[in-house]
Amino acid sequence: MNPWSQTITEDEQKRYDAAGFGRSSGIGKRPALLIIDVQYRTIGTERRPYWEAIKEYPTACGDVGWEAVDNIVPLLAEFRRLGLPVLYPHVAPKNVDTDAGRLAEKVPAIMTVDAKGYEFVKEIAPVKGDVLLPKKHPSAFFGTPLVSHLIDLGADTLFVTGCTTSGCVRSSVTDGFAYNFKCVVPQECVYDRSPTSHAVNLFDMNAKYADVMPTADAIGLLKGLESGITRAAGE
Repeated sequence: MNPWSQTITEDEQKRYDAAGFGRSSGIGKRPALLIIDVQYRTIGTERRPYWEAIKEYPTACGDVGWEAVDNIVPLLAEFRRLGLPVLYPHVAPKNVDTDAGRLAEKVPAIMTVDAKGYEFVKEIAPVKGDVLLPKKHPSAFFGTPLVSHLIDLGADTLFVTGCTTSGCVRSSVTDGFAYNFKCVVPQECVYDRSPTSHAVNLFDMNAKYADVMPTADAIGLLKGLESGITRAAGE
């Protein structure tokens, strides 16, 4: 069962099928992994249910975020094993004098996150050689050198993980799609405070912009590339 089966009606799914949406794009020869905004401010410093997690950080998603981290761990390990690029688009600490803007008007709590909240979750923290991309807005592409890095790294496919499914993940996927990158969203590796928004946005991305699939299937795609990657490394 896919993640949206209980949210999107059968009739609505048939409408998309009839129009030809939802075909698979597959992957290219050199994927890159985006880990978007997986910081303590989005999950909390301990594994707690949502209503407990937001007592620490109002922007936290709680246990669903921790579950996503658990699923990102093996995906990240596979990228590292294969020597494929890993990039970390992340919200940078806010300067209250200059960074307020429209986002602060919509989500005032984002302006009061402490230093710990901006730290990367240690289970999937960056290592030397990973690309760190501070951002001020939802899309990992907007106002960042992400495209330049991806071109330099020879990437043609994006595996997009992190949060929120309806916000920074979706906006990054749609921008990546617009730049003609193939996009894969491992469905257990993204999270949102709203189960409904999570399901609807996964459905919409799968229909139009990305291949949404179980994490195990995404890892399987990487394993399918392994022989080609090994040959290229030995040339």
